[in-house]
Order: sequence, then C-alpha cells, then structure tokens
Amino acid sequence: MRECRYAPGRWWNPLSLSSVLALACVVLAIQGCEADPPKSGRWGAVRERVGLCVQHLRRPNPHAMGEAQTEVKQPGPLKSFLAGGAGGVCLVLVGHPLDTIKVRIQTMEVVAGQKPQYSGMIDCARQIVAKEGPTGLYKGMAAPLAGVAPMYALCFLGYGMGKKLFCDDDAFEKLKLTQIGMAGAFSSVFTTPILGPGERLKCVLQIQNNPGYTGPKYGSYKELVSGLWKEGGIRSVTRGSGATLVRDGVASFFYFSTYELLKKMWTPKGEKGPNTLMTFMAGGFAGMANWAAMLPIDTVKSRFQTAPEGKYSGVVAVGREILAKEGVAGFYRGLTPVMVRAFPA
Repeated sequence: MRECRYAPGRWWNPLSLSSVLALACVVLAIQGCEADPPKSGRWGAVRERVGLCVQHLRRPNPHAMGEAQTEVKQPGPLKSFLAGGAGGVCLVLVGHPLDTIKVRIQTMEVVAGQKPQYSGMIDCARQIVAKEGPTGLYKGMAAPLAGVAPMYALCFLGYGMGKKLFCDDDAFEKLKLTQIGMAGAFSSVFTTPILGPGERLKCVLQIQNNPGYTGPKYGSYKELVSGLWKEGGIRSVTRGSGATLVRDGVASFFYFSTYELLKKMWTPKGEKGPNTLMTFMAGGFAGMANWAAMLPIDTVKSRFQTAPEGKYSGVVAVGREILAKEGVAGFYRGLTPVMVRAFPA
C-alpha cells in the first residue's frame, strides 16, 4: 500500500477546502436520496441536491451584509493626526488672547496698599489693546501653534497607554473615575517635553510689556532662545517644566474623569452617547474642572518661569511668597479668563 503523504498545513489552502465542501455536499445528497428516493432516479436526485448545496454556499449571508453595511470605517493615524492638529490650531487661535490676559494678571506686581495694575479681565484686555494694539493679545502664539499638533497626538497616545495601565475592562462602563483620571494624568508625561519649554518661551514673550517687567526684551523666538541659553543653558530654557508636569497631570486627571462622568449622565437611555450639544457641554464643564484644579499650580509656574534669573530657588519659594503677600486668593489670579476660555477653546 502506498503511504499517504501531505505537507503540514496544506489542507488550509482554499482549493482543498472547496474539495472538502463539495465532497460533503455529495455525501449529504446521497444520504437524502437513500432516505427518500425521488422519481427522477437516485443519481438525478444527487445532482439536484448538490446543486442546491452549491447555491446555498454561494448565497450571501444577510447578517454579514448587515454588519458590513453598518461598520464605520475609522480614520487612519495620519487623518487623525491632521484632524487633531487642525482642531488644536483653532483652539490656540480662539484661546490665546484669553491666555495672554491670564498670564498678565498672574504675573503683575502686587504691592500692599497700592491699586493693582489690572482690575480684572476686561481692564487688562483694554490696556493691552490700547498700548500694543490687538496683536498684543497674540504675543507668544508661535510656540503653541508649532507644538499643538504633536502635543495633542502625544496626549492621546499617553491617554491610551494610561488606560491600559490603570483602567479595568469595565472602568468606563462602571465609571471608575479614579482609574480614568489616572489614565488622563499619565498623558502629561508625554506632553511635558513639548509644553514645558513652550510655556517658558510663551510666558516670557507675553509679559515683556508689563510695567513690572525688568528683564531683557526679545523681538523673536530666535532671540529669546539664544538669550535664555546664554543666561543658563538648557536649564534656563526648560525652567518650570517640572511644575508644568504636575499642573498638566492634575488638570488631565480632572478633565478626563469629569468628561466621562458628564457624558454618561447625559446619555439618553438606550443610546450609545449624548447628542452633539451635550457632548459640547460636557467638554466645556470638564474644561472648567480642569482649570479650577490646576490654576494655583499654573500661577506658581507662570511666576517662576517669568522671574529674573536667581530670584527664586524653586517653585516652593514662589508659592510661599504668593501666600505671604496675597493670601490664598493670589493663587487664583486669572480665574475669570480661563473659565471663559474653557468652553470655546
């Protein structure tokens, strides 16, 4: 007897599968004919039954067709990156004037017994436009514009990794807010290498026209980077990056957890998510929670990053000075513009 030989895994190829299916059809047809022999004869019935089997195999599966029709094609990484970048650019264009006002109010010199330079958000905006024109509100915008696309890409990359590290499989279904918040906080590890130096450069350019500013004035980012490098090397350029990491970690914790909570609360029964308006509202309120939590850290960071070289030994010294001179309220300077900014940006 000749030994039967075959290549391992050969039966997986489509031709062999077709042969097996055809043989199965013939066997089933013969069995059916033996049980109920028709008038056309045994082999004629076999041919008919085989034909029916083949037609059934060729018939499209209506469930598979429904799934194919309802499947939503997800955008690729490049499209997602470009879409996120475009959205980030819009965010900067809308939000930067309010950010400039915030930084000016945060860093203004406060002397006991004297009227502060700015009485509030409107007064600050009015003075900036009167002295510097509308473009004064956009001081330092180049750095955020340049970094916004990679920053958002890294943010959501970090958030995705954070979900794998901190979240259970049912974290979003059962709203385990601490786990969701920790995943959001983890994203700041990825964004700080861009945001830390970017915030340092942006803040210095934003406050150069403040009356209390005594440092050198720079006409461009190239001059600014060169000047800071001469002042203290890479340490000067990245000053405040540690505070930026803590700020963004706290902010992202509250943003992502609040956003998921509100989305769940405002999702109608039987629906997968809220409508467009309520999604917008969830994002706006999450942004407000984000800023309310991180503003004290942001105030300390802004003052530390814009102070003359050697004025403070670190961020703790900045915090002590604010508390001693202005009390707790001093940490919340610029609250109004950031709350206004939370919804449109």
